Amino acid sequence: MSHKSFVWTCLLPLAAVTAAFFLLPMARLLIAGAEGPRGLIEYLAIIIEPRYRATLLNTVLLAAATTVATLIVATIAGLFLQRHRFPGRAVLVAVLTFPLAFPGVVIGFMIILLAGRQGLIGDVSSRVLGDKIVFAYSIYGLFLGYLYFSIPRVILTIMAAAQKLDPGLEEAARSLGASPWAVLRDVVLPALAPALVASGAIAFATAMGAFGTAFTLATSIDVLPMLIYTEFTLAGNLATSAALSVGLGVMTWLILALARSFAGTSVAAAG
Repeated sequence: MSHKSFVWTCLLPLAAVTAAFFLLPMARLLIAGAEGPRGLIEYLAIIIEPRYRATLLNTVLLAAATTVATLIVATIAGLFLQRHRFPGRAVLVAVLTFPLAFPGVVIGFMIILLAGRQGLIGDVSSRVLGDKIVFAYSIYGLFLGYLYFSIPRVILTIMAAAQKLDPGLEEAARSLGASPWAVLRDVVLPALAPALVASGAIAFATAMGAFGTAFTLATSIDVLPMLIYTEFTLAGNLATSAALSVGLGVMTWLILALARSFAGTSVAAAG
């Protein structure tokens, strides 16, 4: 067998899996979105229909806020944990990355236990303030759940990138009189920029498409994953749910593609 024949033989399983689990389902989804009464106009519903447009805006704003907060928290924590050794460090890293083992539904349940009607914050606020504070089912609870879900994914990327930084550059900047803030702003953050862009894109894409957490908490706010679910299961509107799914996928793919263009090939698919 020639080398070329051997390569093509090895690629056959990959081609079969790609066709069966990606190309064919995506093609069927595209066709389903155009089979409704409105035809191809169904794909514009996410922009034309006020309800769908408002849901898209909620989803994008929530994902953007989650991404910004995640990058701030994960960058500070990642740099600190990478550059300091202290008793209990391994345990702290394990705790911060432990949510990787949780599905979104479990994280939503944890937010309910924290800020739900029978949650810890509600019990404490009721005793101290005389008024129970409950926000698990609002946009704030969903934001907290997304943040908890995203931090482990970003902090590991930041720690890996910080490990590769050249300490000599920071020492040179300090020797020239740069303040700690100036070193961080002019040396560390620019060096971490590709990792920040890549991990930020993954956090944004994950928040855009997260379903389990939204299914548990989004009772008073509409986000795209829940809208797609309700249109498909409750309304039985296959064409609209397919078109909304395609729209969500295209927007997420564009974010990842833009991040890849800025950060190189280190941007992976959202988990």
